[in-house]
Formats: sequence, C-alpha cells, structure tokens
Amino acid sequence: MSISIEEFGRLVVAKRGGRGVRAAATDVGISAATLSRVENGHMPDLLTFAKICKWLNRDPREFLGLETDEQGPPQAVAHFRKKRTVSAETATALGELILASQRALQARAKLINQ
Repeated sequence: MSISIEEFGRLVVAKRGGRGVRAAATDVGISAATLSRVENGHMPDLLTFAKICKWLNRDPREFLGLETDEQGPPQAVAHFRKKRTVSAETATALGELILASQRALQARAKLINQ
C-alpha cells in the first residue's frame, strides 16, 4: 500500500514539530519554500523526495507502493492521480525510479535465492 503525497506532507509536518520551516529545510538540505510546498501536498522532484525520505528515516518504497509478493519476485505498484502540481517531467522521473527500484529488488531477490 502506498502513502499519498498528502500523507507524505503530514509526515513532514509531524517530523518538523515546533521547529520553523527554515530550520527543518536546512536539516533536509532543501529550501524552506520547497519544504512548505511538500507540507501542503505538492509533489517534490526526485532529489528532494530522496532527501526528505532520508530526513524522515523512511524507506521511499513506502511512498511508492512497492510490495513483495510471496509467490514471486517483488513488484512495484504505483498510483498517480492527475494533479496540476505534477509536471510530465516529474511523473516520468517517478516512473523511471519505480521501474529502477523494481529491477533492483528483482536482482536482490535473485542473489538471495542463489
């Protein structure tokens, strides 16, 4: 099950707590404006997404909907909603990330099963 971008934003707000947006953004390594947009449910670019996941101590697969099927190799599952804040470039980059993650998981499963 994937976590929505809105839930992702709520997790960022919860992690930030009472700290200011600028201080938290500095910890993440992004601008305060970008962090604020993510908190308000806007899709970040790939690099920003990775930085925020690291800061949240959360596996990006949670947000991408990557699941493991007991009967076969791991499969990626993603659901994109049409939203004006998501550019075609961002959607394409996220799709490529999902496919690369799926290939990496499949390669890992092969190594484990050898």
